[in-house]
Amino acid sequence: MKKGKLYLIPSLLGDSDANASLPKTIANHIKEINIFFVENIRSARRFVRKVDKKKNIDNCTFYAFGKHDRLNLEEDFLPHILNGENIGIISEAGLPCIADPGSKIVAYAHDFQIDVIPLVGPSSILLALIASGLNGQNFVFHGYLPIDKKERERKIKQMESNSRKENQSQIFMETPYRNHQLLDAIIKNSSNKARLCIATNITLSSENIKTKTIEEWKNTKLDIHKKPTIFLLLAK
Repeated sequence: MKKGKLYLIPSLLGDSDANASLPKTIANHIKEINIFFVENIRSARRFVRKVDKKKNIDNCTFYAFGKHDRLNLEEDFLPHILNGENIGIISEAGLPCIADPGSKIVAYAHDFQIDVIPLVGPSSILLALIASGLNGQNFVFHGYLPIDKKERERKIKQMESNSRKENQSQIFMETPYRNHQLLDAIIKNSSNKARLCIATNITLSSENIKTKTIEEWKNTKLDIHKKPTIFLLLAK
């Protein structure tokens, strides 16, 4: 029997209009797929229902692959795909496999020569980069920075040093309720001339993307508490 395919399905970056952020082909694929591996089952069900209002969600099977979930790919994934059924991966926000553990499923699929189909959709990381005015020819994404204060400060200083040496944009993020602690640490441990972009609520009506020097940010009042935010740093 012909193997199924693994589709990487982009989700919305927040409570925005699906028609404004996602290509129509996403709805077509969701209509045909009934097995989903998702970062969060509750929000994934809500997303699927939002994209395809006519889909019978109770006929779908959802497997959670969040960092606290236990997933047996040999038992939960392989039988479906070898039986010819297509499977979709849905991240909590944006593109699957970036800043989430979905890449383990994709790597497993490649081990069995299963076709992996990436679908076009929003990425907060890339959208922030292209809107930042920073170097889009040379950049690195660090994901989440260390929580420990000293380790975080050391990481920020290391990123700025690398950025200056390589003319390389440094991209990173934080859990939204710790945004201000991270911003304070960036301002404290970066040189005044370094440029920092703060991109918040991307694709939402409250979207705010601003690039300033560290010196300018010191005199700027900003409320990014509990708001999904991408930070980008480029040192001179």
